[in-house]
Amino acid sequence: MKNILSLALFSASLTIYAQHGLEKDIAAVESKVIEWRRDIHEHPELSNREFQTAEKIAAHLKSLGIEVQTGVAHTGVVGLLKGKKPGKVVALRADIDALPVTERNDLSFKSNVKSEYLGQEVGVMHACGHDTHIAILMGVAEVLAKNTDKIRGTVKFIFQPAEEGAPPGEEGGAELMVKEGVLDNPKVDAIYGLHIGSYLPVGQIAYKPGGALAAAQRFVVTIKGKQSHGSAPWSGVDPIYVASKIVDGYQSIISRELELTKEAAVITVGKISGGVRNNIIPESAELVGTIRTLDYDMQKQVNQRMIEMAQDIAKAYRAEATVEIAKGVPITYNDVDLTEKSLPSLQQMAGAENVHMIKAITGAEDFSFYQEKIPGFFFILGGKDPKAGADEYFPHHTPDFKIDDSGLSLGVKAMTEIALDYLDRSK
Repeated sequence: MKNILSLALFSASLTIYAQHGLEKDIAAVESKVIEWRRDIHEHPELSNREFQTAEKIAAHLKSLGIEVQTGVAHTGVVGLLKGKKPGKVVALRADIDALPVTERNDLSFKSNVKSEYLGQEVGVMHACGHDTHIAILMGVAEVLAKNTDKIRGTVKFIFQPAEEGAPPGEEGGAELMVKEGVLDNPKVDAIYGLHIGSYLPVGQIAYKPGGALAAAQRFVVTIKGKQSHGSAPWSGVDPIYVASKIVDGYQSIISRELELTKEAAVITVGKISGGVRNNIIPESAELVGTIRTLDYDMQKQVNQRMIEMAQDIAKAYRAEATVEIAKGVPITYNDVDLTEKSLPSLQQMAGAENVHMIKAITGAEDFSFYQEKIPGFFFILGGKDPKAGADEYFPHHTPDFKIDDSGLSLGVKAMTEIALDYLDRSK
C-alpha cells in the first residue's frame, strides 16, 4: 500500500512540475547564484555580526518587490512573497553566518577576512557552506518573485544568523528567531531547509525521516584540586590527572552503558585547560566539550551519568568536580508525513536514483527549533565534485573545505519546487 501511495505522489508531482514550467527562469538565475555565493564566500561574517551579508540579502529581496523585515534576531532578514492565489504559508530557511576558521585553499574567491572571536584575532571562513545556502535561497526568491501567479499561498524566506551559535552572553540563531515571532504574522504551516554536503556528490540529495541530526549540548567540567610543586605531587591534589580520568570515564558511558543499537551517541572533550607552568601542579583544571544524542531518553541518561561520574572520580582522587550542561540544540526531527509527501518533488528535480535515504547524522542543526513548533523537512544537497573519489573531499569546519558550484542549481530547483508543490497539495 505504501509503495502504491508513493507512486501516486510521484506521478502527481510530475503533473505539477509540468504546470509550473520554471525551467527557463531557474536556468537564467544559475550564474547569478554562483556569483552571489562567491562574493559572500569572499566576505564572510561571524555569528550575530552578519551586517554586510544581511544588507546584500535585503537589497536583493527588495529589488524583487518582496516585503522585507530586517534586524530579526539581531541580523536576520525575513522576506514575504504573496502569491496570486490563496493558500497556506510555507517557509524556506537559509543560515548566513561563517566560522572562525582561517581559509587555506587556492580558490580565486578565498576569504582573507580577519576578525575577533573570544578575544583572539581569527580568520573568518564560510567553512560549512552557509554561503551556498544564502545564494540558493536568493535564487529561489528571484524565480518565485517572477512567478507569483503559480504560488497558491505565501512563501516566507528566512535568512537566519548565528546557526553556529551566538557568542557567549548573547542570544541568537533559530531559537531567537522563533522567540521573536518569525513563524507568525502570517503563521507558517510548514518549513523546509537544506544543507550542502562536501562529502555528497553534486546531483545527489540525501534525507532521513524522523530524527535526522543529533541534539547538541555543550558541557563544562571544572575540577578543583590543591596546588603544589611539580616535584612533590603528594603534597597536593592534581586536577589535571583527575581530568584525564574523567575523560577516560566518559567514553565508558558511550561504549558500556548506552544501547547503541537503538541510536548513536557521542561525548567529545574538545578543550582541556589548566596550569601555567611546567613545574607547578595547578589548583584547577577545566574540560569543555559536546554531547550528541538522537534520543531524548538517552540524552537524559548521558547527562545524569556524566555528572555522577565526574563527581565520583574526583572524590576518589580527593578532588572536587562540578558539571554544567547547557540545554543546547534539539534533535532535528523531519516530520514523517511531510517528508514522504515532499520526496516526489526532490525525485523529480534530481532523478529518483539520486535521492537516497541515509542513517542519522551526529552533526547538529538549529533548524530543529523551527521543527519543535511546526512540521519541517531538512535535507542534504550534494556539493562534492562528481569526478572526485569517495574519500576525496574536505570535511566541514576545516580550513580546506570546498564546494563545487555546479551543485547550486539543483538546490534552487529543489527548494523552488518543494515549496510550490507543498502549497499545491495544501489547497
